[in-house]
Amino acid sequence: MNYRINYRESSSPLRFLTTLLAVLISLAAMACSTSLYKVKPPAALARMPATAATADVGSVTFRAAPLLTDEETQELFEANLQLAGLLPVRLEARHNGGEDLVLKKLKFKLHDASGNEWKLISGKQAVSHILKANAVFAYNPNSRKTFEKEFRAYDFDLKAPLTHSERQRQGLIIFRSPQKEPVASPQGVTLSIEGLGQPVSLKLN
Repeated sequence: MNYRINYRESSSPLRFLTTLLAVLISLAAMACSTSLYKVKPPAALARMPATAATADVGSVTFRAAPLLTDEETQELFEANLQLAGLLPVRLEARHNGGEDLVLKKLKFKLHDASGNEWKLISGKQAVSHILKANAVFAYNPNSRKTFEKEFRAYDFDLKAPLTHSERQRQGLIIFRSPQKEPVASPQGVTLSIEGLGQPVSLKLN
């Protein structure tokens, strides 16, 4: 977009200043659409690995796999999630028939080999942790909103019921390390799901 302002062609200083202000607002609006980080669309996420942990409980089948390496998260989000103490877990739920599954009634918990419980957080909370850990304090608020929107496009929807017509849903659920410390390849990570009438446990590594 090319702007040219000629003061001599302006009938008055006021008109010149008004034109200049309009140009600056337009340029600012363009800048606002830029995200803090370059986030790839969810379609860029590779297929769930064949080694993903699986639990079949009749009406629904869960599969899960963690994003354990910095390279994986950097490739998708251009941000270091591990530095922020975050462990994204890929989750897939397949409806096998019967009644709708009310996901909001389920509780997802993560424990490591030491018995420490990791806290499930929202995508919005994850963005705050990422910016703080990477010392990003000065930014355009709209750029943050764009980053948050793109980041949350990966969210596994836990609010809407899973129906047989939808058949399958997938996305990320994110856990924060117990002491908010950076994630360093935790071992013996187990995802448990409560509220299904029978316990579900998936050993992620």
